[in-house]
Amino acid sequence: MTIVNCPTCEKEVIWSPGSEFRPFCSKRCQIIDLGDWAAEKNRIAGNESENDVMSAELD
Repeated sequence: MTIVNCPTCEKEVIWSPGSEFRPFCSKRCQIIDLGDWAAEKNRIAGNESENDVMSAELD
């Protein structure tokens, strides 16, 4: 049995098909994390120049 920590609240979560919200402990923690991504509090590391190229391609 694998146990991981919830990325939002650090509560221990069993990693199994029965854990509906894994790696989160609950729907609440899952929504908080989604909100952080939407508010751009979370980012995937990269160079600013790479991000500028991606933005330019979308225009």
